[in-house]
Amino acid sequence: MAGSPVVINASVKHTATIIFLHGLGDTGHGWASAIGGIRPPHVKVVCPTAPIMPVTLNAGFRMPSWFDLRTLDANGPEDEEGIRRATELVHSMIETEVKQGIPSNRILLGGFSQGGALAVYSALLFTKPLAGVMALSCWLPLHKKFPDLAKGNTDIPFVQCHGDCDPIVPYKWGQMTASCLKQFLKNIEFKTYRGLMHTSSEEELRDLKAFVERVLPPE
Repeated sequence: MAGSPVVINASVKHTATIIFLHGLGDTGHGWASAIGGIRPPHVKVVCPTAPIMPVTLNAGFRMPSWFDLRTLDANGPEDEEGIRRATELVHSMIETEVKQGIPSNRILLGGFSQGGALAVYSALLFTKPLAGVMALSCWLPLHKKFPDLAKGNTDIPFVQCHGDCDPIVPYKWGQMTASCLKQFLKNIEFKTYRGLMHTSSEEELRDLKAFVERVLPPE
């Protein structure tokens, strides 16, 4: 079961929401202040924490993880069942916001590393329109099943960011993901950060702030 999310409420009338998913072994606290720092006052931020589970890649060690990671080989086996379960969890978070009166097209989905991978995958399998997707230092899970698997959100803005010195999720994975997504997404931008490793930077956060302001303007 996932831990309770970190929530930063809107400081004026709440009319939009960012749901941001952390990377492997992290928690919602890891990204809450950074995302809180780039959101306009009418936007609520939700940073959930992944369930604790054994991760094959880390010798079965238990840690917060959205789904199991079996290998770092781009063509290796993937945890399809776990990815499906995690996607349902993300979709239920979006639906919770919708039930509270925020239209789906005022909800921005984002994530870093494994969380970014899940954000991209979940957006493409969600049938209602979202505001956009922020995908940081990540990849597209089950990439061989696309574009067939995509059910929606192929025409919303995506921004994909990757450091060219990333030792964990190689920059070439980011490039391969972007070229795969560009085949069926109408509005995707791939941004490269020189010298950036598997982390974020002030420059990247400034770019994300501009993206958020563009896709979630005040009503």
